[in-house]
Amino acid sequence: MAKKSYSRQVEILDEHLAAHVAGLFAAFGDTSRVRILSCISAGEQNVGSLAQSVGISESAISHHMRQLRQLRLVSSRKAGREVFYRVDDPHILTLFWQGVRHIQEDG
Repeated sequence: MAKKSYSRQVEILDEHLAAHVAGLFAAFGDTSRVRILSCISAGEQNVGSLAQSVGISESAISHHMRQLRQLRLVSSRKAGREVFYRVDDPHILTLFWQGVRHIQEDG
């Protein structure tokens, strides 16, 4: 059986764009951040509930959330003294869950 050859124009990314894409995927390189993203993929949550769900300190959650905010993967809102986080960009959720499904298929 002959293999199909797929020919397509390849776009080589410039350094600036490549750095941003690498940063995006680096965000998925930490198990705590991955677990945090799985928690907030269903909806907004505050730091306390994330800390309890993920099993790390509120301080550690805040540290991870700062990194995720800088990468524009999550956004936040304050309600009094509480900070709530959510994923606003459906592209991020699609990318995240495609990665999860890929790993589950290889399982």
